[in-house]
Amino acid sequence: MKKPTFRRAIQEFSSFLLFFLLVGFVVSCCMMLFLNVLSKEMGLTYTSDNIAEAAKITFLNVVIITVLFKTADFIRRRIMVDRPVKMITDAAEKIMNGDFSIRVKHMHGSGMDGFNQIGESINQMAEELSSVETLRTDFIANVSHEMKTPLAVMQNYGTLLQTPDLPEEKRIEYAKAITDASRRLADMMTNILKLNRLENQQIYPNLTTFDLGEQLCESLLQYESTWERKNIEIETEIADRVLVSADSELLSLVWNNLFSNAFKFTEDGGKVTLTLIADEKYATVKISDTGCGMSAEVGAHIFEKFYQGDTSRATQGNGLGLALVKRVVDIMQGEIGVESAVGVGTTFTVKIGRANDGPEEAR
Repeated sequence: MKKPTFRRAIQEFSSFLLFFLLVGFVVSCCMMLFLNVLSKEMGLTYTSDNIAEAAKITFLNVVIITVLFKTADFIRRRIMVDRPVKMITDAAEKIMNGDFSIRVKHMHGSGMDGFNQIGESINQMAEELSSVETLRTDFIANVSHEMKTPLAVMQNYGTLLQTPDLPEEKRIEYAKAITDASRRLADMMTNILKLNRLENQQIYPNLTTFDLGEQLCESLLQYESTWERKNIEIETEIADRVLVSADSELLSLVWNNLFSNAFKFTEDGGKVTLTLIADEKYATVKISDTGCGMSAEVGAHIFEKFYQGDTSRATQGNGLGLALVKRVVDIMQGEIGVESAVGVGTTFTVKIGRANDGPEEAR
């Protein structure tokens, strides 16, 4: 709600002054009329009968003036109060019924500032609700679509397993496909629940002070078998004793997702680089790979739920990992960015606040 401006205050004071002068004018006219009747028709002798007669005439004039004022006030209220109130209540009822496209039109005229402020607030609320409804609809559609693929795989391979005299190697292959599909479905449900709890503030960060370098090394070592199998070169540059104040469990989700993507999109013989530097306020983590990279268009959407730029690798993820990463970094009041080029590689940069009482970075 905007605060009253100086111009609006002047307008309100002018309206009050005009009303005060108008009332004074009407009262003065009534008194002059009363005295005029006495002086012209009854002379200067003010008897009780003369005063009574003058009072009747004056009262009749006051009634007529009151009716005129009441009529004018009724018309004013219909135009300046009832009409904008009806517009606002109609818009509110439509929003309650699920029509978020409704907008309250701007009303022109003196005294409409308050109604216009209410209308602007309702319009902003309708826009926000419309965005939320769109996200909800898209989310449900995406979840339904993502669930169809693993369910279809499980159904098809389950049917194949029922084939008589199925060779042992085929049986193992089909069973593994069903297991992988069910694991992917379970991971997607887990990520959806985590993301939902994060977006609805049902997970509150448990801030502790810990060594970020140690956590990064522990997360990286979880993928040792992957980089050995794909013969990926690992390069690290980690500053010593970089203490951060954050939720270590939530932050581990960030590193696990970023390392998982780096190793997933890096071809055999490629390189993954981990860098940790720090200043007095922030710790900066960079995770780079020499994978396929992505275009600027894809990079603009990678933090959206279910978005997958590389559809050829869609079976390895569900498009929720980076949405989780972005939400966690936001909760930690940090920053995340991405730089990428097709055929060159991708670099994710995460900035996290340092612990207030943490020592300076070792040189």
